[in-house]
Amino acid sequence: MPEKSLTIFFPCYNDSGTIASLVISAYDVAKSLTNDFEVIVIDDGSEDNSRQILDSLKLIYNDLKLIYHPKNKGYGDVLRSGFNSATKNYIFYTDGDGQFDVYELKRLYRCLNKDVDVVNGYKILRNDPLHRILIGKTYLFLTRLIFNYKSRDVDCDFRLIKRSTIKEINLKQKSGVVCLELIKKLENINAVFIEIPVNHYFRTHGKSQFFNFKRISEIIFNIFVLYFNLLNEPRFKKVKKTNNKNPSLLNKLPD
Repeated sequence: MPEKSLTIFFPCYNDSGTIASLVISAYDVAKSLTNDFEVIVIDDGSEDNSRQILDSLKLIYNDLKLIYHPKNKGYGDVLRSGFNSATKNYIFYTDGDGQFDVYELKRLYRCLNKDVDVVNGYKILRNDPLHRILIGKTYLFLTRLIFNYKSRDVDCDFRLIKRSTIKEINLKQKSGVVCLELIKKLENINAVFIEIPVNHYFRTHGKSQFFNFKRISEIIFNIFVLYFNLLNEPRFKKVKKTNNKNPSLLNKLPD
């Protein structure tokens, strides 16, 4: 199998309260897994002191890669920046708000073998206010109905993806719908998935950029844009390598 070199990247937008601890954790985790790794943070036009914190971290970790968007471009542009700047064979990303534990990357990483393209986390229990849980469940139900994807949790941004596989798809969405686009397009090329449960924690700093009327309206619009764009894409002909649900791998998940 390809050498398991590793890129870890974090989208960051007004995450000054959490991004430092995530970067420190990322270096700690990566060093325990491989000698060949990089850590990247993409700041999407933060208006708090996130950039000052990142500049300070750069003084400690001189190989930390920082990408600064001059203005807020949206989650889709952040993911594209992360994927395009990654140089290692496997790419892991999670959000900069600290709602996932970076140390659980170890469990995803140990599931890799030559046949696996994506190790996808799904939330054991969503620790959010009730209205966000309800909106999230509705979003998953409706998008599954429309797009017929197989992933348990398309909205769980805790993913480890083979870089050669991500190069096979072209992401176009600018909003949070990019996660739906990512999973659906990976499924369309018959990428081999393993899905494992991960913990989700209450947000301790800042607030979600997703759950407001303007953003939800944009999401609804972009869902339909994505749907019609996918209808016009050519069929993919990659032969499926194995069943996405591989019991022999799932039974070997580390604690």
